Amino acid sequence: MHQQLGQITLLVNDYDEAIHYYTKTLGFELLEDSKMSETKRWVRVTPPGSTCHLLLAKAANETQEKQIGFQAGGRVFLFLYTDDFYRDYENYRSKGVEFIREPAQEPYGIVSVFRDLYGNLWDLIQPVQ
Repeated sequence: MHQQLGQITLLVNDYDEAIHYYTKTLGFELLEDSKMSETKRWVRVTPPGSTCHLLLAKAANETQEKQIGFQAGGRVFLFLYTDDFYRDYENYRSKGVEFIREPAQEPYGIVSVFRDLYGNLWDLIQPVQ
């Protein structure tokens, strides 16, 4: 059997600001931006070369709005793997990405934690090969 994650929903405040952040700041690719209704769009972004995508979903009610930036209860939510940690780390820092943990060499690779524009915590990781 072969399975893989296809996409993960990420709650956002605004489609356009989220697209701008993930494409211009993090360098993700915009795969799709389709209007579904007057208030809903189908927006997918992905890191270059990835097979798993983020579905950027605008919060539709108060309950969802409260979860923006807190989808994992304050823990690291997403793990972004890279083939060149310091290239991406320095690039993101130069674009104002807030790192809340300095780079560290761990048994599994080089890692640092950053906060996205909504407060979600991400690990930036260059795995040991």
